[in-house]
Amino acid sequence: MPAAPAAPEALTVPEVMHALRLSRSKVYDLFRSKQLASFTAGRARRVPVTAVRQYMQDRLEEAA
Repeated sequence: MPAAPAAPEALTVPEVMHALRLSRSKVYDLFRSKQLASFTAGRARRVPVTAVRQYMQDRLEEAA
């Protein structure tokens, strides 16, 4: 039985949009305001999965 593929460590902008249910412009606003960490690989922007989790954790703590 083949092993399941490993979960990605970095997400594309559309994947972040889907995960957070946000628009493209809002995701890029988060990058600009340094609320969501990202990096570029060539011309492609990538977001570490840990950065998405940290963003969600920060929002939860703000709401508490």
